[in-house]
Amino acid sequence: MSEDRYQLGLEKLAEIDGEQGQKVVDALQSIAPEFATLMIEFGFGDIYSRPGLDLKSREMATVAALTALGNAAPQLKVHLHAALNVGCSPNEIVEVLMQMALYAGFPAALNGLFAAKEVFAERGIALAETPTP
Repeated sequence: MSEDRYQLGLEKLAEIDGEQGQKVVDALQSIAPEFATLMIEFGFGDIYSRPGLDLKSREMATVAALTALGNAAPQLKVHLHAALNVGCSPNEIVEVLMQMALYAGFPAALNGLFAAKEVFAERGIALAETPTP
């Protein structure tokens, strides 16, 4: 069963994170290859593969959580790429990051917005104007 979990997780990781996810797995090989296996089996084989939420919803929740933590910028950037990969628009991502100002504070929201700015620049994404209230 573990091999099935690993294979399912590896496929889901590739679908969501693509090259960014593989970079994380590769970086773990020299220090904690077992952790990479756990991340693939549990995180992507067991959790991301569940039917209860679509991948877009899962990534929006992940972006919000990592932003709220305030100390996970590298992981946030990986999941900002993932959110774009699974169909989140840049404007939706910005709105989620702005929402975090209410629950995680302005510094966390600012850090999230600056991480998104970097990711968008890497991908050549320009934001469409959104109406202000």
